[in-house]
Amino acid sequence: MIEGETAPAVVPANEASWEDLRAVFGRGGAAKCGCQRMKLGDRDWFGMPVDERTHRLRDETDCGHPEADATSGLVAYLDGEPVGWVAVEPRRNYRRLRGSSVPWAGRNEDPDDPGVWSVVCFAVRAGYRRQKLTYPLVEAAARYAEARNATAVEGYPMVPRPGQNVSWGEMNVGSRNAFLAAGFVEVSRPTVRRVVMRRSVNARN
Repeated sequence: MIEGETAPAVVPANEASWEDLRAVFGRGGAAKCGCQRMKLGDRDWFGMPVDERTHRLRDETDCGHPEADATSGLVAYLDGEPVGWVAVEPRRNYRRLRGSSVPWAGRNEDPDDPGVWSVVCFAVRAGYRRQKLTYPLVEAAARYAEARNATAVEGYPMVPRPGQNVSWGEMNVGSRNAFLAAGFVEVSRPTVRRVVMRRSVNARN
């Protein structure tokens, strides 16, 4: 957030309306992905029409149904306007993540551990970017997971090289600084630009 600005209100996606979430995604890359690539894996995602991805997202978020037992992310509001989204679920729900060798390099860990949740994707509405909205979204996502018995929460941000220009789309995984600000620590650096960040409940008690 820019200093002096009001912090956003962040709510589970099922407490937001579908129209509000669509406003955050807009018509660009986030809308076309439907936050499904990490859920499906590359092969199934590429072969799925955009409309079907959108339908899956609507089912998973259960927007407009605050009584729902579960959802797949959180929505941020500034002065009543929907401005941001973060995807957070148990790690084992993300097929692409589980099937990739990158997050597991140097780690001896069960990808299907039900206690570990993952923060995998952010979307910030056009006109509200570069205001550090991912910072409160990371914190809210971690708290949401921990309230649902997560033993640890992970993120997989990109760390650009000095002087490197990175598009907003590439940074949909979040920045290392946003995770650091929320109390995550770096547990591995499997590639030059990718780090695994983790916030363990036991470490905070």
